[in-house]
Amino acid sequence: MGSLPYDRVIPGSIHEAHEGVLFIDELPHLGPLQRFILTAMQERRFPISGRNPQSGGASVRVDAVPCDFILVAACNIQDVNRILAPLRSRIAGGGYETLLETAMPDTEGNRRKLVQFCAQEIAVDGRIPPASRGALEEFILEARRRAERTDGQRNALTLRLREMGGLLRAAGDLATVEHAEMIEAAHLREAIRRGRPIEEQIRSRYGSLAGGIRSDSTESQREGMGYYYWNHQEETPPGGPGPSGYG
Repeated sequence: MGSLPYDRVIPGSIHEAHEGVLFIDELPHLGPLQRFILTAMQERRFPISGRNPQSGGASVRVDAVPCDFILVAACNIQDVNRILAPLRSRIAGGGYETLLETAMPDTEGNRRKLVQFCAQEIAVDGRIPPASRGALEEFILEARRRAERTDGQRNALTLRLREMGGLLRAAGDLATVEHAEMIEAAHLREAIRRGRPIEEQIRSRYGSLAGGIRSDSTESQREGMGYYYWNHQEETPPGGPGPSGYG
């Protein structure tokens, strides 16, 4: 037996957000589907279509289903140009485009918020031990360093909490391996040392990215790389480049 027609009518997120808030993270990743969001925002209604999985043709459609919502969408800076132009125009015409802060002032209140963030991350993880006062002080110090190094802001604390949360969990893993009762400052410092980006680790070990490629490739691989290999090195290949740029 197939499903009854009303069982095939399943509201989507835009309908469930009616008279509420629809939050979409990484909006550009919807691709062409963004036009449906635009239609729903303009018409404040959107149809629901359903199909019986037990039948090749049985389907049902409900038109003019209300979906009047407030859209809150987020994306990374490099993806802004992938948002559908009419949708951006609609957002700008009826709302705001906001660039979020990546750092906050280094105040006592904000340092307490970072400590609270650490407590929340430890509780959510559920496997790593609590952090000592020294570890929390080291965490705040690293947040201060990253605000200056990454965003050029002094007397500030970074708000790039995804990376900071990863740092805390890495320190917690080190403490767990040592069967320590608490995450100590030494665990944080070791996690910072180990948590460098892979490009920085390669440059530290081999001197450059090209040096890493050379060291990690066999002789046959290097000979077969041709144009790609020689054009990613800092020096000219033995015998000079070929007439068309190949070694």
